[in-house]
Amino acid sequence: MTAVIEVQNLTKRYKDTEALAGVSLSIQRGAIYGLLGRNGAGKTTLMSILTAQNFATSGEARVFGESPYENPRVLSRMCFVRESQKYPDDATARHAFAAARLFFANWDQALADRLIEDFQLPMKQTIKKLSRGQLSAVGVIIGLASRAEVTFFDEPYLGLDAVARQIFYDRLIEDYAEHPRTIILSSHLIDEVANLIERVIVIDKGRILLDEETDAVRDRAVTVVGDAAKVDAWAEGREVLHRDELGHVASVTVLGHLTAEERAEVAASGLDLAPVSLQQLIVRLTQKAGASSESAADTQEVR
Repeated sequence: MTAVIEVQNLTKRYKDTEALAGVSLSIQRGAIYGLLGRNGAGKTTLMSILTAQNFATSGEARVFGESPYENPRVLSRMCFVRESQKYPDDATARHAFAAARLFFANWDQALADRLIEDFQLPMKQTIKKLSRGQLSAVGVIIGLASRAEVTFFDEPYLGLDAVARQIFYDRLIEDYAEHPRTIILSSHLIDEVANLIERVIVIDKGRILLDEETDAVRDRAVTVVGDAAKVDAWAEGREVLHRDELGHVASVTVLGHLTAEERAEVAASGLDLAPVSLQQLIVRLTQKAGASSESAADTQEVR
């Protein structure tokens, strides 16, 4: 695979806040990425810098081998769908799509028309009078119909109900299969997008916590449930992400792959194994990282 985006030691500061802290990553051509993390983790800042809508404090970002800033060769090959997109007061969805058709060389009007019907989008109503979900639908339609070589979706489903979100996911997969390109999907509905994404990038407090193939991530952790004493004995020496206890029963989520032999030993001990969803794993990793940073800060204060 060929890298379309290369980021090295990217840092962004807003006064006393560090939105990105030395981020380095590589995004390959022809894959769907999940850029996951809590609100304020740095996802939008990173995408804004990559699409030249924001400036880095330090570090380097290259797209298609070039800097994206004031570079029409690069910018014309990308599409950034964000919830805060602004339109003129008198603009309708029809105006927005007409402008997109002129800008994006790979624009597919047939796909746009199909999506307009799927989302039942009113075309004559001004965008400022659209509901939150309808406004999101405008962005989703532009992002998919543009068929840009790199498309960023920043929380694209806001305001969409469950049916509309599923339409988006279905159409994305259908069109991606026929027209492969690089898609970066920012979301906090992790379980909903887990089956869409091929690679997971987790960002927290401006730092990359995880950057791996999705299939590999799914096997990164396991939960063991049973008698508290037995569970704790089994978990001793392992990297524990989370522990719950109710009465004499404990549940421990540990990081690491279990071999077939280890799984058999767990069963022989009368303990139960439970899978860890992608969302659970990311939540636990984020919580652990947060606890570690707080502990380090407390240690510095003591010193």
